Amino acid sequence: MDTKVWSPQLQESDFLACCGSARFAREMAAAAPFANSEQAVLAAREIWMNKVDVTGWLEAFAAHPQIGEGSSARKTNETSAKWSKGEQSTALATATNSTLQELFEWNARYRQKFGFVFLIRASGRSTPEILAELKKRYPNRPIVELEVAAQEQMKITELRLAKLFESKVPTASPPTSTQYPASLTEKAEEDRLSVIGAHLITGARRIPAQVPSIGSTTSVNSNRTRPPITTHVLDVSQGSPASGIEVHLEKWKGSLDQQLSFGANSPGEWVFQGSSVTNSDGRCGALTDIVDNVAPGYYRLSFNTGKYSPNGFYPYVSITFEIRESQGSEHFHVPLLLSPFSFSTYRGS
Repeated sequence: MDTKVWSPQLQESDFLACCGSARFAREMAAAAPFANSEQAVLAAREIWMNKVDVTGWLEAFAAHPQIGEGSSARKTNETSAKWSKGEQSTALATATNSTLQELFEWNARYRQKFGFVFLIRASGRSTPEILAELKKRYPNRPIVELEVAAQEQMKITELRLAKLFESKVPTASPPTSTQYPASLTEKAEEDRLSVIGAHLITGARRIPAQVPSIGSTTSVNSNRTRPPITTHVLDVSQGSPASGIEVHLEKWKGSLDQQLSFGANSPGEWVFQGSSVTNSDGRCGALTDIVDNVAPGYYRLSFNTGKYSPNGFYPYVSITFEIRESQGSEHFHVPLLLSPFSFSTYRGS
C-alpha cells in the first residue's frame, strides 16, 4: 500500500520570510517536505551553517529592519515584516524617547563598524536588555561578530519556522498513514562544507602537472570532499567578501629541522603548489588536488592585496603556517580578514 508524506505546502517564498537568504530558501524548498517544524529546524541549521556562504549571511542580515525601525523603511518580505514587528513589540513597548534615541545611535555605530545591522532574537526582550547586549557585542572583532550575528539569525529563523508551520496547519487532522523524510543526520553527512570553508569553484586553476602533489597519499575515492588547504578573503571594512584577489600556495622545501632558516645561507626554498583568484563570495578556488594525507611541513599562502585595495597599506600579504606529521588527515582553512590598514587570520574549519 502506498504511503504519503503529509506536510504543509511550502514554497521558497515561505522560507524566505523565515530567513532573507535566497540560497537558504532554495535549499529548504529542495529539502522539503518536513513532517513538522522540528524537522524543518534541523534541516535549517544544517543549511544555514554548512551551505549558505558569507554573501548569503549578509543578504539575510540586510532583510532585517533595525530594532526600533519601521518595517516600511526597508523593502522586505511582507510576512517577514509582520513577524519583525511582532518580535520587536516588547522592545517598543518598553522604550522611552531617550532609550530609543540611544538605541538609534548605537545601531548606527554598530553598522559603521561591522557593515551590517545589529541582529538579536528580540522576542520578549526590552529595549534596555537589547541595548545592553548591543554594547556588550560592539567590542567584538568583526569575524567574531559575524559568527555571533549568524547564530542570532538562526535563532530568529527557528522562531519563524515554528510560526510558519502554525500558520499552515490544516483544520482537518493529517492522514494517519504518514511517512517521514529520511534521517536528516544522514543527509547532513553528505555535505559537511562549512560557510567559510566551501572553496571549490568551477574552472579553478589547478596545480601544474610538473609540480608534485601536495599529499603523500592520493586517492580518486578520497575521504575528503575538498582540498586539504583552503582559504577565503573577507573585507572587514566593507563587511563583504573580497573578490578578484589572486592567491598563491607554496611549500617550504628543505629538511624539517631547518625549515624557515632565513638568511643568505638559507638551506631551502619555497615551491609553488597552486594558485587561484577569489570569486564573488570571497572564496578561493582549488589550490591543491583532493588528497587523503598532506605532507608535513611549512606552507605559505600569499595574497595580491594591492590590486584589490590600491590605497591600502599592505600591497601583498603572506601567511605562513605549519602542518605537523600527526595532522596529515586534517583540514586546514586559513582565511584572510582584510582592511586597508590591518589584517588578521585564524585557523577555521
